[in-house]
Amino acid sequence: MQEAFQQIVSYLTPDRQADRVVPPSGHTAWLTTFTAGAMTFLCVFALALSLASGRLASRWSDALARTATIRLAAPPDQMQAQTDAVLALLATTPGVATARALSDDEQRALLAPWFGPDLPVDALPLPRLIELVEGDPGYDGEGLRQRLAAEAPGAVLDDHTRWRRPLAEAAGRLRLLGWLSILLIGTTMGAMITLAANASLAANAQVIRVLRLVGAVDNYIAGAFVRRFTLRALAGAAAGALAGMICVALLPRADAAGGFLTGLGFTGFGWLLPFLLPPLAGVVAFAATQRAALQKLRELQ
Repeated sequence: MQEAFQQIVSYLTPDRQADRVVPPSGHTAWLTTFTAGAMTFLCVFALALSLASGRLASRWSDALARTATIRLAAPPDQMQAQTDAVLALLATTPGVATARALSDDEQRALLAPWFGPDLPVDALPLPRLIELVEGDPGYDGEGLRQRLAAEAPGAVLDDHTRWRRPLAEAAGRLRLLGWLSILLIGTTMGAMITLAANASLAANAQVIRVLRLVGAVDNYIAGAFVRRFTLRALAGAAAGALAGMICVALLPRADAAGGFLTGLGFTGFGWLLPFLLPPLAGVVAFAATQRAALQKLRELQ
């Protein structure tokens, strides 16, 4: 490990004589820089998607895990009496921290996204919703269902289990998709840099032969190519990471979008993670260029 690190440091140490082996301009120069920048830009968004999906799963799971809903269906003339009976039952149920019946305005707000804000709640036979918050320790769900069946046969307890599981699974798959995207982006970047290095080596085949005639060894020649392409990848990746962070910062917040967005972006120390992408891009470029250079030099013998 230490030997490999020393080799990387020696390759990245400035050497003006060796740097003259690789042309400072040409299609391989801008191709390497552009590829590293574009791939890192996409990596920033893939990383933001992975972190946002994890936060989304945690936020929704925590919110749904501590709350439950009781749907009470009863004739209009009995609705208030049964609502009071359910609230009295919940007040004496161990593990229930608080319980309250949602008002007509709150139920209208819940239905507004589907039916509009002018829904006549009073004229519709809607069930009464009762929200309860679980205490610590929690309540016995099966026991509470039995007590509700005895006091109010039209009451149904919904502990949100059927909502939590699909949300957690979907968020987990989104997070996995984000990490797979990062892996594919890194692989693509390595392949593109390898092609650029091979093109540069082929274009300088005559120069390489002359260097060999004057006594230059393959490791010295390969080091010049590795150093140049690694530095190009680092510069392009740094620009791509900065551009990606700026674009993520400019995305609308969840509250500004009416609560529809999931808050794609970084929070807290998460803003430091994109700074790890340029060094990783440099490592990918180093490994890809070193392998391509040594292989191409063997072919040119």
